[in-house]
Amino acid sequence: MLQPNPFIITADYYGARYFCDRQAETETLEGNIANGRNTVLISSRRMGKSGLIAHVFNRDFVQSNFKTFSIDLYPTSSLSEMILLLAKEITGQLKNREERIWESFLGIVKSLRPGFKVDSVTGQFVFDLSLGEIVRPADSLREIFQYLESSDIPCVVAMDEFQQIAEYPDNNVLELLRSHVQKCKHTWFIFAGSDRRMMEKLFNNPSEPFYMSCSPLYLDAIDYDKYLAFSKKHFEEAGKRLTDECFKGIYDLFEGHTWYVQRLMNELYAWTKPGEVANLPMMENALTFVIKTYARTFQEQMSTYPEAQKQLLIAIAKEGNAEQVTSVAFCKKHSMKSPSTVQSALRVLHDKGIIRKEGNSYSITNRLLGMWLTTEY
Repeated sequence: MLQPNPFIITADYYGARYFCDRQAETETLEGNIANGRNTVLISSRRMGKSGLIAHVFNRDFVQSNFKTFSIDLYPTSSLSEMILLLAKEITGQLKNREERIWESFLGIVKSLRPGFKVDSVTGQFVFDLSLGEIVRPADSLREIFQYLESSDIPCVVAMDEFQQIAEYPDNNVLELLRSHVQKCKHTWFIFAGSDRRMMEKLFNNPSEPFYMSCSPLYLDAIDYDKYLAFSKKHFEEAGKRLTDECFKGIYDLFEGHTWYVQRLMNELYAWTKPGEVANLPMMENALTFVIKTYARTFQEQMSTYPEAQKQLLIAIAKEGNAEQVTSVAFCKKHSMKSPSTVQSALRVLHDKGIIRKEGNSYSITNRLLGMWLTTEY
């Protein structure tokens, strides 16, 4: 039987066997749920916050005592789109349920009745709502909260990339959402986000509706020793070996950033045959291969940027962690036109999430893109 690659790089959850550590964070998040605390979960993109939520939602205690719902707000741009995702997530769990369960949902969420249909072939109840059918989003949101609160067991709702709501053109969305959340006695929330600056503003700024409303949980890199033990165990179970030096090379290169470590480990695991050893030279070859697989994507991405933004990206990539990027010295070193030009490009790239800022330094958000830039330019 084919041994599956244990280093998962998709957003899907494959069970505790393929989930590395996060024991403290798991206990904290599960404890918040058990004790009726809403949570704000903050981490860099691809650090594993979605996986942590899925892991906690699949634990026996949560499965036995709560209904769980999870949506990703990253692709949304309005309150109506958020409602569409939430309604589809809820009704997706009603699929194949008896008629009275559907009637209970539609008896409360009356504004979304246009999405209720009966399949002409199977006779089953289905929910197929289009964005244009959400004509009263504020009413729909209120009704969905009423439905969650009417559940026979408590509900937990996870909203990933929650900071996206701050970009909605709708008026007072955060105030509206907060007014419903604070009234809930039977539903708990996990607000997860990868834009640390914006998430901290939303939850730590006294002028914001969600100020001090949630228990904070920050997700950092997985502990090196635990990640090493996890990786070596999976190699050994497949009759393969992984050297400490090889794993350390990957972990240090990406500073323990989960997705990038997983991506390289996934490749190494595939390259290593039973009886073989994954070592540092193999890791370096795997890294080169992985970067090349994304080369066309990066080329097309770079072609969309104006010259000033492209130059700034290349300069930041070469610096690794770039400081004083608007200084005259930085401009001269990297042949940039002027500090004002850099400032304009910097603002656009940061707002788009292409670069990130930590402290006083800037770096490329996509670490593989940064590595590709240093080799191409």
